[in-house]
Amino acid sequence: MSVNTPQQIAVLVIHTGVRKSRMPLPSVLILGFLAGAFIALGFLLDIRITALIPAEWESLATLLGAMVFPLGLILVVLAGGELLTGNMMYLSMALFSRQIGAAALLRNWFWVTLANFVGAFFVALAFGHFLGVIEGPILDKTLAIAHAKANAGFMHAFVSAIGCNWLVCLGIWLGLSSQQVAGKILAMWFPVMAFVAIGFQHVVANMFVLPMAILNGEMGWATYFANFVPVFLGNMIGGSVFVGLAYYLSLQPNIEPAQ
Repeated sequence: MSVNTPQQIAVLVIHTGVRKSRMPLPSVLILGFLAGAFIALGFLLDIRITALIPAEWESLATLLGAMVFPLGLILVVLAGGELLTGNMMYLSMALFSRQIGAAALLRNWFWVTLANFVGAFFVALAFGHFLGVIEGPILDKTLAIAHAKANAGFMHAFVSAIGCNWLVCLGIWLGLSSQQVAGKILAMWFPVMAFVAIGFQHVVANMFVLPMAILNGEMGWATYFANFVPVFLGNMIGGSVFVGLAYYLSLQPNIEPAQ
């Protein structure tokens, strides 16, 4: 059978959460760096494609950008990476099933957050700033996106981030339903495309676009961290509660204990 049932997906998520919690720190840091860079590259591609599209075609630009952004999550899932927003679902379900403790979850989230930031910042510094891939009108678009995200109020950013990781983790969940590469890509594509087109806030994507504004002297680190807190918390609720806890509670009678 080429399709996993929701119950089978839940078991896979729990098992994966346990495995991630036991991963050696060097592996976590390397794969976390890669995941942060992959998400940043997807965002970079989005901006490069949409920045020069005329304003009267804004809806088309939004759609095209949303269509290419999923590259980041596809690389994370298929090539391998430790992505904070996905781990918010994986390790939460492992915690809910009592297969790991809170300390293991927090340790993983801490190191993955740090590694994701380094990877995303590397892409911003090396490709966006040093190489000049983002310049002229493309830079203007990047700065506009950064300021729009940073200027959102705490609750606005928090609720937006819930919607974001609800969709991102649903994309990962749907990707686990297929055992074929093409099926995984297609399943992940639409939820991620939806969150980008809607304009929700993703904590790792923001690790790329807000530092681009900082590197160009348009924003300070205090502004970045003021955005990081509500977006992190909102992404956590979206992945841990709206996906992880919801499916754990609804499917619990049919989930085999993780080994």
